[in-house]
Amino acid sequence: MTDIQHLIQELESGEIPRHVAIIMDGNGRWAQRRGLPRTEGHRQGVEAVRKVVRTAGELGIDYLTLYTFSSENWSRPKDEIAEIFKLLRFFIRRDLAELHKNNVCLKVIGKRNNVPTDILNLLDEATNLTQHNTGQKLIIAFNYGSRDEIEDAVQRIAKAIEAGQIKSEDVCADMISNSIYTAGIPDPDILIRTSGEVRLSNFLLWQMAYTEMVFVDTLWPDFTPSEFVEALKTYQQRNRRYGGIVMETGS
Repeated sequence: MTDIQHLIQELESGEIPRHVAIIMDGNGRWAQRRGLPRTEGHRQGVEAVRKVVRTAGELGIDYLTLYTFSSENWSRPKDEIAEIFKLLRFFIRRDLAELHKNNVCLKVIGKRNNVPTDILNLLDEATNLTQHNTGQKLIIAFNYGSRDEIEDAVQRIAKAIEAGQIKSEDVCADMISNSIYTAGIPDPDILIRTSGEVRLSNFLLWQMAYTEMVFVDTLWPDFTPSEFVEALKTYQQRNRRYGGIVMETGS
């Protein structure tokens, strides 16, 4: 039995979440603790991405959303941003063929402003190539900020009201969900954040109203498939009530 088969066996008795979202945090600290430049942490972080994407696919997780670059990350040093973009180029060029072969459908959410043209072209190439694939949906949150996303949705709805296409009383939660970047994608069942930080950092704020959250101390480059499974096992032990109650039956 392979390692991944063993991990799958551990989860067979419980519910596999349909949608997993991950804040991949700790690349810089991983490097600094080893006396390495922060860019090396990002390089190792890419390898962790590859392992988790493969594991999620083999576990049968339908949707995997990765927070790769936030709208706030532009405040980082320019050389670090350049390295992150370089690694994104490397990841797409190296792994796109494998993702396509494995029937993965790639979707990118976030704004396109300020992003280098060649990066946009690569992202478009990846999404166009895989758009008809019917397997796992891999959502890359790149140049993404949830407040920007909600602002864009509100403006879109306001314009529709101004144009007389809808009435203000028609606005509802479903309309907002259908106006944000993740329209048509189910809300995350579980959020995993690495590095010990316990906050959402402007990530999927609308979508995570009822998401179970698991925070782990491991820095992202050290996050292994087995730790991924441990987080999913924690999710399986949760009692999701969606604001209601669950009646317990007596013996």
